[in-house]
Amino acid sequence: MRIVEETLARLIRQARTQGYLTYDDILSLVPNAESKVLELETLFAQLQEENLPVYETEDEVMVALESTGGDASAVQGSEHGASVADVFANLGAGDITDLYFREMSKEPLLTAEEEMMLARAVESGRLAQQRLTRPEPLPVLKRRQLCSRVEEGEQARARLIQANTRLVISIAKRYMGQGVPFLDLIQEGNLGLMRAVEKFDYHRGFKFSTYATWWIRQAISRAVADQGRTIRLPVHMGDKVRQLYRVLQEAEQTYGRTGTSEEIAGILNTTPERVRWLLKVSRHPTSLEQPVGEEEERELGTLIEDTESIQPADAVMDSLLRERMEQVLITLPPREARILRLRYGLHNGRTYTLEEVGRKMGLTRERIRQIEAQALNRLRHPCRSRLLRDYLE
Repeated sequence: MRIVEETLARLIRQARTQGYLTYDDILSLVPNAESKVLELETLFAQLQEENLPVYETEDEVMVALESTGGDASAVQGSEHGASVADVFANLGAGDITDLYFREMSKEPLLTAEEEMMLARAVESGRLAQQRLTRPEPLPVLKRRQLCSRVEEGEQARARLIQANTRLVISIAKRYMGQGVPFLDLIQEGNLGLMRAVEKFDYHRGFKFSTYATWWIRQAISRAVADQGRTIRLPVHMGDKVRQLYRVLQEAEQTYGRTGTSEEIAGILNTTPERVRWLLKVSRHPTSLEQPVGEEEERELGTLIEDTESIQPADAVMDSLLRERMEQVLITLPPREARILRLRYGLHNGRTYTLEEVGRKMGLTRERIRQIEAQALNRLRHPCRSRLLRDYLE
């Protein structure tokens, strides 16, 4: 309720500043408006109580300004002003899911005989359309008859689609929460329903709803696979992931806890490794640029530690140690200093074996070992070791 009050206060300030509000002004302050019908109803009712003018579009505002000499608020209650009832009557299905459901629930279900009759009309219209597109001429009366059949076929097609939209909604509900907005799922399902109408063959004696279910599910599942994830999963893999999560939910209800990989694997007749792999690939990636915090002034990526990069304090200590090592090494004979640099990677980070150092310097492996031991003994002398003692842990 606090969110509604804050939104209302902002709308009132905006209305008093510009003299009016539009639908876009209101909906822009209500994210995911299709799922917040009650909040919108409350907002419109309170705006009406405040006697603030609300218009559907900016074009209506311009008409109102012209008719009132530049005062948009003067037409409140006139033919251009919008009441709460007007607003909801004009809001589209993309704005209010509830209105779409309400409209679809008015469509009566079809009997088997009605389905058959409509399917015949659709087929007849399709055949008439094919006949009209042929190049040979037709008598005027025949053309009129064909055109009439085409129109009847279109009406039957629309009736068959509208009567089955509730089937689309019931199937779309099963795919909620998978990355695609509910209205988009319904839209994709409606496309599948239209495809089913085109492909349906009533001669085989099947119920249309049974046939259409496959097309609707196919359209929705493909949309989820294509649009629901940043990294696309194949359609068949998406089906396996949905089956996995359905079993996980059932297991949690049965055991009162999350099922183990072994338990889930036993139910799905697969291996625990396969279950863990499916859980891994089903994870949704999170953007490192995602705002975080109450003010959303920081990004998620700024809060994640880079474990592979060296810490600033360690980098400073490493740099100081290298400088001190160089100060110590230049006090040794050049040959000894070079051998230590090669053996311990002080030159380019790569360490060399005794044989590799010997080949570079033209000496035997044993001679290199002796010179190295002599150089280390020199480094242990207090005049040199005291310079490095502070870096010992």
